[in-house]
Amino acid sequence: MIDLLIHNQTEEQKENLEQMLRKNADVLSKAQAGEAQYADSLGWLDTREWAGEDMLDRLEALAREIRGNADAFVLIGVGGSNNAARSVVEALKQEDGPEIIYAGNTLSPHALRKMLAQLHGKSVYIDCIAKNFETLEPGASFRVLRKFLYDTYGAEAPKRIIATGTAGSTLEQLCTENGYTFLEFPVNVGGRYTAMTSVGLLPMAVAGIDIRALVRGAEDMQRTLRSRGFEENTAYRYACLRNLYYELGYRVEMLASFEPQFRWFYKWWEQLFAESEGKENKGIFPVTGEFSEELHSLGQFIQDGPPIMFETFLDVEKQNASLMPEPDGIQDYFDYLNGKDFWEINKAAYHATVAAHSRKLPCLTLKLGELDAYHFGQMFYFFQFACYLSARIMGVNPFDQPGVEAYKKWMFDALGK
Repeated sequence: MIDLLIHNQTEEQKENLEQMLRKNADVLSKAQAGEAQYADSLGWLDTREWAGEDMLDRLEALAREIRGNADAFVLIGVGGSNNAARSVVEALKQEDGPEIIYAGNTLSPHALRKMLAQLHGKSVYIDCIAKNFETLEPGASFRVLRKFLYDTYGAEAPKRIIATGTAGSTLEQLCTENGYTFLEFPVNVGGRYTAMTSVGLLPMAVAGIDIRALVRGAEDMQRTLRSRGFEENTAYRYACLRNLYYELGYRVEMLASFEPQFRWFYKWWEQLFAESEGKENKGIFPVTGEFSEELHSLGQFIQDGPPIMFETFLDVEKQNASLMPEPDGIQDYFDYLNGKDFWEINKAAYHATVAAHSRKLPCLTLKLGELDAYHFGQMFYFFQFACYLSARIMGVNPFDQPGVEAYKKWMFDALGK
């Protein structure tokens, strides 16, 4: 399970947290039960609703076919349609499978031409993921990539096209009319909560990820968070701490770690909290820090800038690689590293950073046992549930995103839709 550490917490801060925990205990009990008012958005709350055995069997079979025939697999999606899959694929992908290429997340012609150039001479499959098939970025990329496939494979192209969309949508109709494989995008799950559905699981499986381990991790975290009371529920404590810091005037949360494998997980986390909480002129702005590199840039602001943020570190307990900076006979003045592993050096940087930053601003650490598929599943469920709780304590709807739609009217008007 994921453990929560609070650094340099005073007795007054402890008492304030206990008051917050008791005050909002009903938020936890209602979320554990699943609130009727959000029934159309809580399909993720029970992991197995959209990741049951039949679905896992189907996704694994489809992934085996793609892995056996494809050199490249293009994931067409934007935001919640690709962030979860990309975070796991880029952290854990196996080298023996097809190259995973991303599209549908930009309207830049330079980026789109660069993406197409990667496909020439390769055996290509695509998956267009769009809950709302009116979204411009994936729709436009799907058109470009379909043409590429038909130009390359002719009548065989439909066998290489998969689409994941809402049942009864125009995307399903397009698949039916043209013989494409169709997967269901759950109608009761918002895009940013879809890691444990066909949206996230098929691309992960194509990349060689053990999706059953991922689902087990989420399911184990679900059992824990939906059964434990407010005094021992880690996700609830994290949600209360976020709101406590918010009440104290902190408007920014930085999620940071010393492991580059989290690079794309940051994108998923940023969307989850920004889109869920940023409403009614409320919300904690989510930013991320990739350390130790960004200690040499962002670190200056964190240490000596205005006190506007609190920091949450992700720390992995089990060592996942080893390398020693062995001496080579040249005097380079780094002999203090002799006999040390980079894992140990990196941990020293983490502990030093926590010690320095926690004297300036509130700092938390979320500790997970290992960086593998099982623990990614735990993280997805942990943060989804914590986000649900945090938004409810803050007094906003965790599941809608009215602001995302604001720019689209102007864009569609400009394009003559």
